[in-house]
Formats: sequence, structure tokens, C-alpha cells
Amino acid sequence: MAKRVLSSIVLKPVYKLYEIMLWNQIKDGPLPQHVGIIPDGNRRWAKANSLSLNDAYFYGYKKLKEVLIWLLELGIKNITVFALSTENCERRKETELSIIMTYIKRGLEDLLNDPIVDKYEVKVSAIGKIDRLPESLREYIYKIVEKTSNYSKRKLTLAICYGGRQEILDAVTKLLEDYKDGKISKENISEETFRKYFYDKELEDIDLVIRTSGEIRISNFLLWHIAYSELFFCEAYWPEFRKIDLWRAIRSYQKRKRNFGA
Repeated sequence: MAKRVLSSIVLKPVYKLYEIMLWNQIKDGPLPQHVGIIPDGNRRWAKANSLSLNDAYFYGYKKLKEVLIWLLELGIKNITVFALSTENCERRKETELSIIMTYIKRGLEDLLNDPIVDKYEVKVSAIGKIDRLPESLREYIYKIVEKTSNYSKRKLTLAICYGGRQEILDAVTKLLEDYKDGKISKENISEETFRKYFYDKELEDIDLVIRTSGEIRISNFLLWHIAYSELFFCEAYWPEFRKIDLWRAIRSYQKRKRNFGA
């Protein structure tokens, strides 16, 4: 017992010192303008802690609220969260999807009432197959999008029932329709014009993608927009993601030289 107390006494100040050192390293460095979050590992975290499926997504929802505040306070201008993939919409059991939708709806309700949205003037948008979502959830999306439509200082994008490949296919379909109708010629097709056919034509490329749970893959997340993103994979499951993990991701980003394919 004495050994445990001693190690706690010794490690806590050391850990705090490391936090201070890390903060001093990142606070004056360049920040990513756009951070993408893949909040993975809710179910595995719950299983490892003998908790229920509902607990998995409840604590995942709470962590997202916390991380959004950290990012806004840090000065990040654009945040995109992979809330629910098209694969999840198609393959997860109805009971689990119902729980996920409940907490997405609860998160949207929080955004409608949270003064931090007004404080930072956060424009909220949603991308994906929104028409596949329950009507009650769509109504909350429309409300928060409408409420924040005039804000421009920060942006929060929620990818719900979203797939990167599907977005590109949908963009190609729309472009072909315009080509067929004579609205665009093949000489006018460029990256800039193609981008206008995405779910959100104003969504900027992502500078830093953070994925939790130790999985090293991007899972069909905004494939066009992450072409030159820096990637940071964190071992922690999403509900146990800490502010210091975010700072490590930022520090990792700051230490890299971005060539954008050059």
C-alpha cells in the first residue's frame, strides 16, 4: 500500500509537469485550421469496463461535448466529426442504431441550447444521407443549421449516415446530370468545379485527422478532403480520450512538414 501511495505522489507532479511542458510547446505553434475526428472505440471501452451498450454511447456523447469545447478554446476554426457512417446505418442492429440516434439527437439539442455555440459563433452543418434519418432527428438538424446559418467564425460539421465513396459517387451523378443538361462542359471540369457537387461545397480540406481506439485506418471518412491530411492515431478508446491526447495530436501535427504532394 505504501508503495502505491508513494508512486502516486511521485507520478502526479511529474505528469502535471509534462502537461505544462507540452502546452508550452504547442501554444505558440501553428494550429490546424480544420480538425477531423473519428471517435472510435465506444463499444470496446464499455465491454472492457463491464458496461452496457447504452453506457457506451452515453459516455461517447459526453466525451464529444468535452472535446468540442477543448477544440474551440484552443482556437480551431473548423471541426468535422464522423458521427455515423453509412455502413453503420445499414449494418448495425436496430436496437443499437436507436441508441446512437438518441444520443445524436441529444447532442443536437445541446447545441441548440448551449451558449458556447453563440459565444464562438459556430456555424453547424450536417453531411451524409440525411434523408435516411428519423424525421425527429432531421428536424433537430434543420433547426440547428437554421439557427447558426449566419455565423462564420467557426464551423462544426457532423457527418451522419455518411460515406466518403458515396459522396464522390453522388457528386459524379450530379455533375453528369448538369453535363447532360448543358450546364457544364468537360472543359470546365476541374477540382474546383467538382468540389461544388459535394454535400457541403464550402467544406475545406482537413489538416489533421484524429482517430481513437488504436485502429490505423480512415474508414471511408471524407476521402476527398483528407487527401493531404496529417493523421494521428491514438490508442485510447474514445470515452477515455484526454485533453493531453489532443495536445499530443496537435504537437505531432506541428512537428510535421506538409508538402501537399510536392
